[in-house]
Amino acid sequence: MKFIHSADWQLGKPYGRFEPEVRAGLSEARFDAIDTLGRTAVDHGAQHVVVAGDIFDTEGPEDRTIVQAISRMSRHSCRWWLLPGNHDFARSGGLWDRVRQRASENIVILSTPEPVEMNPGVWLLPAPLEHRHNLEDPTARFDSMETPGATLRIGLAHGSIRDFGSQGETKNQIAPDRARRSNLDYLALGDWHGALRVDGRTWYAGTPEVDRFQRDDPGQALVVGLSTDAEPSVTPIRTGRFQWLLRDWMVSDQAAFDAECELLLGAIDAPTTLLRLTLAGITSLGDRISMLGRLENDIGHQLRYLDVRADHLVGRPSEEDIANLAVEGMLGAAARMLNTRIEGGGEDAAVAKRALERLFVEYSREKSA
Repeated sequence: MKFIHSADWQLGKPYGRFEPEVRAGLSEARFDAIDTLGRTAVDHGAQHVVVAGDIFDTEGPEDRTIVQAISRMSRHSCRWWLLPGNHDFARSGGLWDRVRQRASENIVILSTPEPVEMNPGVWLLPAPLEHRHNLEDPTARFDSMETPGATLRIGLAHGSIRDFGSQGETKNQIAPDRARRSNLDYLALGDWHGALRVDGRTWYAGTPEVDRFQRDDPGQALVVGLSTDAEPSVTPIRTGRFQWLLRDWMVSDQAAFDAECELLLGAIDAPTTLLRLTLAGITSLGDRISMLGRLENDIGHQLRYLDVRADHLVGRPSEEDIANLAVEGMLGAAARMLNTRIEGGGEDAAVAKRALERLFVEYSREKSA
């Protein structure tokens, strides 16, 4: 038995903090991931794709989001098994009734905790969430679920196998030894947004399209092979288009900064990369301005998105900077006064640093005009 394990599609996610062009690309990539999963199933000879919750980002998505999801799944030959999670939990008259009205025959909605025979002897045990936060282990019912003639038992659930802290999506706690307790050959989980092995029979698939600055890995799904009385074969497969990268650079001058830029651009596909970059170090004021200028006018245009944090990149005017300003009469006098305040520290130093930088920026603009 071979199948694809996926989770956390969160279709319809708004990405409200981004500009419209970026939002559109990120949203479309989530729908494209469905096609990637369908093709992956065919490529690996898998008849089924099981999705462990949070197919939709909310319990009330727009009709277009539902229709797009169904149309993407319908054009692939595999069978899709959809489990309600905490973002799209099951309730009477809610989202899943809307989906069911439009769904094609190859889409199965697992909105009730009842075992289903996927193939002869292969049973799927679902644990749909009926509320955003459940007080009890949603997989506890697996212990008593009857699966007549079962050769393989596959659990499907959405929740936390352990405390993921602020990065976890739910408070729905699942027993870490659930696979053993319920005699499962495999427990397919959703909630954690990266692929994660809990034990040989218990895995999180992660999201097929990453949606936050958390890890370098792109979106993934798992190709799972099962056979009786053997540990599952689990192979992560890249499904995501975009990478969300966190980088911290310690730079001392323009040359060091440029070297970091070249290393970055040589290692990524810039148009599909979102980068949160934190800069730190002490450099000349001129170099600081030049570095930030390159990020704004060059690197930022190459990447899909760039978020720069430069509060800890300290730009101090060099003697050459002051000398250049000094010949400008009043500008030079102002620069010397501000530099004295910076060197003296105290409450005014931070304000003086920003004022001197602004003065130097305006001076540089006038010189280049």
